[in-house]
Amino acid sequence: MSSSSGVPESWISSFCSLLGHEYFAEVSEEFIEDDFNLTGLQTQVAMYKEALEMILDVEPEDDDDDEEEDDEEEENESGLGDGQDRGSGRHAGERRHSRMASDLSVIESSAEMLYGLIHQRFICSRAGIQQMSEKYELGHFGCCPRTNCELARTLPVGLSDIPGEDTVKLFCPSCLDVYVPPNSRFQTVDGAFFGRTFGALFLLTFPEYDLTKRGAEVLSPMTSRIAAEETLLNGMFAKNIAPSLGAGHIYEPRIYGFRVSERARSGPRMQWLRDRPEDINELDEARSYAEQFAESDDDGDENPNVNGRVIVRRRPPGNARLRQRQNQNGSPMQLSTNGAESEL
Repeated sequence: MSSSSGVPESWISSFCSLLGHEYFAEVSEEFIEDDFNLTGLQTQVAMYKEALEMILDVEPEDDDDDEEEDDEEEENESGLGDGQDRGSGRHAGERRHSRMASDLSVIESSAEMLYGLIHQRFICSRAGIQQMSEKYELGHFGCCPRTNCELARTLPVGLSDIPGEDTVKLFCPSCLDVYVPPNSRFQTVDGAFFGRTFGALFLLTFPEYDLTKRGAEVLSPMTSRIAAEETLLNGMFAKNIAPSLGAGHIYEPRIYGFRVSERARSGPRMQWLRDRPEDINELDEARSYAEQFAESDDDGDENPNVNGRVIVRRRPPGNARLRQRQNQNGSPMQLSTNGAESEL
């Protein structure tokens, strides 16, 4: 293949430009050439060496040509007839051509599988996740199909890291759910090529993205990022914690204007799964615990012993079951030399 400028297009560029491969990032050749990044893939991909050479656009070694030259030299030395040589050479060439065509299709499918598994690791690296963030900002991954999310941007994820188990899905960080891509061309892409790590790692790497923005506001660089003075909750901006859930973002079935009770036959079920507290700070359990038990901790600090240390009650050594039986019977128990219990 060649681009419009006349420069030959690489295998990676041509693969990512195929219809249905819009979610893929272009893995750098430096990442692929590092053997550490390919650890364990040799056992998962058939014809691994040939597939890797195809991805890197490396010309395969001409082992067949060398064998042909050796055969010709041996035949000339043995003095075989010209007619017999031509007939045997013609049949050998046909068998070699059919074998190369079948091997080429296997190598092509192996190269796609190998590139997908490398892509799963690449998008979790610093260079790969930065490339995916650029595609996320431009909206290459589409929007959430849920109405109450109001076209929130999504991320491609996989439900399994093992190839062949499921297709790629779209993860919405606004409602924390996954969906099938709306276009059918993405339903042939393996979800293992993106994996289960990328979605959560992306949100941890780029916490400054404002998930509350919708539509054209997302494309504006001034409004798509959160200001540094916003409140944090467990290391994450509070306004980014499931902004499309809670009151006003959950569908309420109504009949003639009256809400349907959850106990009704047609009532909503498991609606609490999409619930969200009005005050998001209620989810900060660490701070709530500190505020609730701060007074008791301070009281313990005000009662030091003579040496200035805090008095700590410790459990006396011994068998807890034996102490319990002593308290119930009122008489202490004593162990004899053979281990049996006897009363004093």
